[in-house]
Amino acid sequence: MLQIWRKLPPEEAMELLDYKYPDLAVRKFAVDCLKELTDDLLSQYLLQLVQALKYESYLDCDLGLFLLRRALANQRIGHFLFWHLRAEMHQPATSTRFGLMLEAYCRGSIAHIKALSKQVESLSKMRTVNELIKSSEARSKERSELLAMMHKVLQQESYVDALSSFISPLSPSFKLKCLRLEKCKFITSKMRPLWLVFENEDPDGDDISIIFKNGDDLRQDMLTLQVMQIMDNIWQEEGLDLRVIPYGTLATGDKVGLIEVVTEAETIAKIQKEHSGASTLKAAFQREAILDWLKKNNNTEEDMDRAIEDFRRSCAGYCVATYILGIGDRHNDNIMVKKSGQLFHIDFGHFLGNTKRKFGLNRERVPFILTNDFVHVITRGQQKLTIEFERFKECCELAFTILRRRGNLLINLFAMMLSAGIPELSERNHHLPQNHPESGCI
Repeated sequence: MLQIWRKLPPEEAMELLDYKYPDLAVRKFAVDCLKELTDDLLSQYLLQLVQALKYESYLDCDLGLFLLRRALANQRIGHFLFWHLRAEMHQPATSTRFGLMLEAYCRGSIAHIKALSKQVESLSKMRTVNELIKSSEARSKERSELLAMMHKVLQQESYVDALSSFISPLSPSFKLKCLRLEKCKFITSKMRPLWLVFENEDPDGDDISIIFKNGDDLRQDMLTLQVMQIMDNIWQEEGLDLRVIPYGTLATGDKVGLIEVVTEAETIAKIQKEHSGASTLKAAFQREAILDWLKKNNNTEEDMDRAIEDFRRSCAGYCVATYILGIGDRHNDNIMVKKSGQLFHIDFGHFLGNTKRKFGLNRERVPFILTNDFVHVITRGQQKLTIEFERFKECCELAFTILRRRGNLLINLFAMMLSAGIPELSERNHHLPQNHPESGCI
């Protein structure tokens, strides 16, 4: 029967690579359909296709050969295939299969091995610095002492060599020349992530900032941002540009990974605090804070009009995206705004309706965040709802309708990630959230 079936669109065929379809002929048919994917689209779905390898009955399989051939033909695909495989090498159930895939890729792409080895070495050095800071902090050293120690270590010859002239694991399009040591620091959160600033190898390019995390599982953030990128691509195909910023995130090992820093941006909390002075409580009720901050950073009327337009579009995009994905734990420390006006969300520790609870009570009171200060920017400071706010609502409705038509694709992307073992995506917890009824409508 498969021989007389017409080929399915690749996005639909991916569902046949799920655990529910172990038959070799069915899986071969699915892979044949995937061959129609462009390199850009294959890169877009690579995270799920690597997970689908776990459902193959044999090491020698059509999906594995397909991914290897495309990776060897396109080094960008090879780059991310390498990291997605390596990130799960600590799992006993997949280490043999993924190890063989990695060896096959490296043997087939000798020219790429040197660049990948340099990236592995650089990440090893970052991890050593991070662990040194955490162990030294246990001995009650002051932040200034720890920062001086960090800079001293990074100046050692072995660290300078390892952290110079290497391809960024986050994006193989960028080569990192060397550290801007005076701008490097660590963040005072639990796992003490490193904030590293590199000079761009391109003399005309801006510095590149990345965050190295050791101790946090970045796979949920990586999946959320990947789906947001796909949402943006769907909107763009329909001619709707919502100015979203799905910044880069890459898990590179067991609770280790990198996050792209979006420059020229501040958290809502910082903007509000600077506007009101030292009072944090008062800051939260300053509806003028964001609009005044945008005015300060956009001096001409033309720039300000563009900033408000970008804010309106991006706010609509993230309202719809976070609503559909059931993103929880939203507050003014994990929503940011660029000086150019684009709003974006960070830190996706809770999704699919899994929310923070205290004393058994759900702390999430609304399905998405649209605060008075956001509306104040959209209406350009007017107290009454204006035509701009009506355009914002229309934008949200259109964005939601477009995604709803592609709902099966979004559901399949999450279903194919069940084998990753992400806690809030586990089969036991994979349910439609009661407080997000429309999440199930797509």
